[in-house]
Amino acid sequence: MRRAHSGFRERPLLGIELPRRRFLGQSLLGMGALVAPGLIGCSERSAEGKRPKRSNFAKIGPLGPPDANGVRLAEGFSARIVARAGQRPLESSEFLWHGAPDGGATYPAPDGGWIYVSNSESIGTGGASALCFDAEARVTAAYRILEGTNINCAGGPTPWGTWLSCEEHGSGRVHECDPFGKEPAIARPALGAFKHEAAAVDPRHQHVYLTEDESDGRFYRFVPANLTRGGYADLSSGRLEVAVVAEDGSVTWAGVPAPAPEGSATPTRAQVPGSTPFRGGEGVWYHAGVVYFTTKGDNRVWAYHVARSTLGVFYDAATNPDPILTGVDNVTVSVAGDVLVAEDGGDMQIVALLPDGTLRAIAQVTGQEGSEITGPAFSPAGNRLYFSSQRSEVGNGFGSGITYEVTGPFLV
Repeated sequence: MRRAHSGFRERPLLGIELPRRRFLGQSLLGMGALVAPGLIGCSERSAEGKRPKRSNFAKIGPLGPPDANGVRLAEGFSARIVARAGQRPLESSEFLWHGAPDGGATYPAPDGGWIYVSNSESIGTGGASALCFDAEARVTAAYRILEGTNINCAGGPTPWGTWLSCEEHGSGRVHECDPFGKEPAIARPALGAFKHEAAAVDPRHQHVYLTEDESDGRFYRFVPANLTRGGYADLSSGRLEVAVVAEDGSVTWAGVPAPAPEGSATPTRAQVPGSTPFRGGEGVWYHAGVVYFTTKGDNRVWAYHVARSTLGVFYDAATNPDPILTGVDNVTVSVAGDVLVAEDGGDMQIVALLPDGTLRAIAQVTGQEGSEITGPAFSPAGNRLYFSSQRSEVGNGFGSGITYEVTGPFLV
């Protein structure tokens, strides 16, 4: 593929600034050492050559009583509120945190801190915002990174350090955003115009996987026409494909003729006869060769194995003898492959699906039955978990929302 410029200054997720000549000379495979710590498996090594800490999820105990903020956690864990909709995260700034916080991700900062970005699913005033933390986990700044969009639901981080914010309406698009707020967001129409939910990037092949929040939505893959000078996907042009799943779970990908239909054109999900419908696509996340995504209509978590091009059900509430996880929505993955799923409804929990199939409730928000849990994301070190309650006060609708941070022994 031809190299192109992405429109962003490429910023590897570890926050490492390479000398220009060395950076531009990196091959696609060579960039594997620059993925975020949260994407490194327990048997792999970090860019510093140190073996990352291992997951402690299997040893997390039952949830205790609600704390002062109504959050239930296991022993050894604690929660704090880092932002409230319509209020200032920082008294020294006039910036107000957005309503209806949804999908989120974190990014390491050069000073040892990190950034948490969050979408706003508000109607008419969507977009996305960011919270900056220093190395001591103090909030030091807050600002918008996307304006002028509508119903921004979930999205996903990229290996080159940007945020893909997805609009969840019939002609919704994906916007690529700079978490540091230094560069303007860029619309990426090549990724299609449909009711976008979330996006995940395969860092090896530079393919983008996309979910669609329709009762007969599709599972999509974007294959870029070019790579950037750093070996990353150039999202300005490429081929949008839709999954065709056979009875044995094998997947083939068919090109979507009109990725951005206008007016009365046939929607993307109906353009390829024989493409496979999914009952309300929700969160999606790539980890160690597997793309996990959820479908809310049947309470399932799916696993697409990239190398084998096969798709299977990773979790099904209907067949689970103890379905503590229902209302599946946003998803993220721990350093060791624990798949964390946030509930939209259900009993307002974040539930971890461990590699051995065990379920662990990690957190629960109480007293907010009209809400949903959104935006789960670990800090770059993997020892802090961020998430939001989208409609934190019953009756306040999409104008409310609280964003939390949970600390504790996630790792050993």
